[in-house]
Amino acid sequence: SKKKGLSFEEKRARMMEIFFETKDVFQLKDLEKIAPKEKGITSMSVKEILQSLVDDGMVDTDRIGTSNYFWAFPSKALHARKRKLEELESQFAESSQKKEALQKSIEKSKVGREDTAERAALLEELAALRQRKEQLKTEIDKYRECDPDVVEEMRQTNQVAKEAANRWTDNIFSIKSWAKRKFGFEESRIDKGFGIPEDLDYID
Repeated sequence: SKKKGLSFEEKRARMMEIFFETKDVFQLKDLEKIAPKEKGITSMSVKEILQSLVDDGMVDTDRIGTSNYFWAFPSKALHARKRKLEELESQFAESSQKKEALQKSIEKSKVGREDTAERAALLEELAALRQRKEQLKTEIDKYRECDPDVVEEMRQTNQVAKEAANRWTDNIFSIKSWAKRKFGFEESRIDKGFGIPEDLDYID
């Protein structure tokens, strides 16, 4: 089956992992080499992902001489994310209150009244607020993706999964070795009989 590619937000989170894990400063060309190898981010998308993180204040950048340098530290990223979340949640609460007030106004306007221009305008404004509410929810979710705590949890979960996969791989190799010694089976015959891929190997 075809391997599913990373989403834009997954790429952003993995890019932040590079900065948080190394606590180093990089040029674009460095990240274009590191990201594909260590995080599965295609080199062609590195620049776009990096720029989106700079635009959101998650990654800092500065020009020294003729080169641009990029860096991000967990403490600053966490404070920036908290400020942005507070701002978005405030806007979200304000929109929700306004939506509720408009909904009540619309319900009142229905009692004993025909459709009016005012009611149509209120409905239009309500629809716009609903759309804005969804946009704010998406923004909030985006910042949660780049939370250093979430990134660390993802890294630990990936490590546990990798170790478990390697343990099973080790068990399969042990059983194959035992079967070859005990019954004199060829390795290819064991692989075929039990549906074991020829390129089975440990995960780095």
